[in-house]
Amino acid sequence: MKEKKDNIKKAKIKKEKIKKDKTTKKPNKFIEIIKKKWLIKGSTTLLLVAIIVAVFIAINVLMQNLELAPLDFTEEKLYSLTDASKERIKNIEKDVNMYFIGYTEESALIDLAKQYHNANEKIVVEAIDINNRPDLANKYGIESGSEGIIIECGEKSKVLTENDLYTYDSVTYETINIAEEKLTSSIASVSSEEIPKVYFLQGYSSFSLNQNLYYLSALLENEVNEIDTLDILSVGKVPEDCDTLVIMTPSKDFDDIATTAITNYIQAGGNILWMNAAVTKSPEMPNVNKILDMYCVKPFEVGIIRETDTSKMVMNAPDLVIPEVESGEVTKDIYNTTGVIMVNPTKINVDEDKFEEAKVTKTDLLLASSSSYYRTNFSNQSNSRAEDEEEGTFIVGAELEKTIREKNDETGESELTSKLLIYGENVFISDYQLTQESQYGAIQLGYNKDLILNSIAYLVDRQEDIVARKSTGTVTYTATEMQDTIIRIIIFAIPVLIIIVGIIIWQVRRRKK
Repeated sequence: MKEKKDNIKKAKIKKEKIKKDKTTKKPNKFIEIIKKKWLIKGSTTLLLVAIIVAVFIAINVLMQNLELAPLDFTEEKLYSLTDASKERIKNIEKDVNMYFIGYTEESALIDLAKQYHNANEKIVVEAIDINNRPDLANKYGIESGSEGIIIECGEKSKVLTENDLYTYDSVTYETINIAEEKLTSSIASVSSEEIPKVYFLQGYSSFSLNQNLYYLSALLENEVNEIDTLDILSVGKVPEDCDTLVIMTPSKDFDDIATTAITNYIQAGGNILWMNAAVTKSPEMPNVNKILDMYCVKPFEVGIIRETDTSKMVMNAPDLVIPEVESGEVTKDIYNTTGVIMVNPTKINVDEDKFEEAKVTKTDLLLASSSSYYRTNFSNQSNSRAEDEEEGTFIVGAELEKTIREKNDETGESELTSKLLIYGENVFISDYQLTQESQYGAIQLGYNKDLILNSIAYLVDRQEDIVARKSTGTVTYTATEMQDTIIRIIIFAIPVLIIIVGIIIWQVRRRKK
């Protein structure tokens, strides 16, 4: 019996020993070496700190040399090069130099610029001290201590200042970042053989580049277009270098000189972008209608399109219409979106019976929905459709292409065409705010900007510029919750932890003495 008890006791002791061995952790050899050999003396501790700092610096230098794309937590990805920019510059075969004067290698702008080099090795990015480059200082008149960006390609160059990289919203008082647009357009500009010329007809409309199309003008220049106004009565013709003529809602009829000049321009294969807002009265405009008739477009009627489908309007306002975007070359990247917003658009009527004789083809771009109606009685303030009001799908945007000359294999003559892009509204591309509560101009909303820029890119024959562009809003931090936690730990927790550990080690060493 006693022997049995001893065996049980021994087994119990053995079991407890095994359990104790399992729960007892062996000391980490690396930690023990650090404690016994590196943290005993002050000199070795300092040497350890120096090694850690050196490793940290080496890793940073290595990461900089690798030129990896930076982590971008902004909602608009303002520090990441968009696919549109990469596509635009990837085939550049000329050497392009980007000199960033007064910027450091750690600048976010430099990080963005280096992504151009990653996309195309022909583009070289360099942060320089202007005092070390007197050749650039003399050539561009740059003074010491100033900041600027020089983009060179052969004899062509463009100089950007800090102010060129931002625009300002006078309503929200926000600074809007347009750095990528400016850099991409500047690279394309200096490396391009030709720059499209866009003329805005003046003298016949209340809309002008200097008054309510400022933002559009800036966007067109960012897209590497040369913008100018055309006083056709003074010049007597549409200039030969005109790639696209923009006509905003005529408030009076064209003079005979303007009519002849525009007609000759069309017969020579010129392209036109026509914006025509709704009118409350029908003035006599035989010459204007003569130009429109060349593309089989009927005279504009008095009236506006209103919506009854709440999904096709903004803020339940029947006059803020969201038309359906149809498929076409102009709209291929915004097709099926619901982001184009028009204010009191009018319908575009065409005479299809004349298409064959006039050699005109039509492509619908924007259509008001089948639930919309056409109001001509402006005294009617009701949001409901009256019985006598026309209901249906109305054209509010279309492309009309007119064949001026057929292709002739015998004579070697190529086909010659003239394109008209026409929209039954013009406020949507302006700086006007749609409502008093709105923070932005109409052109900055939805896909309004994309539609107008794509329209001009199409007319000047730059298909590669027809894209859905990145928003250029203010920087917004949009890290996920996990990313946010990690970043806060790196920024705050780790330094605090290192300080606490240092204090503990210091206290332990003091007590040992």
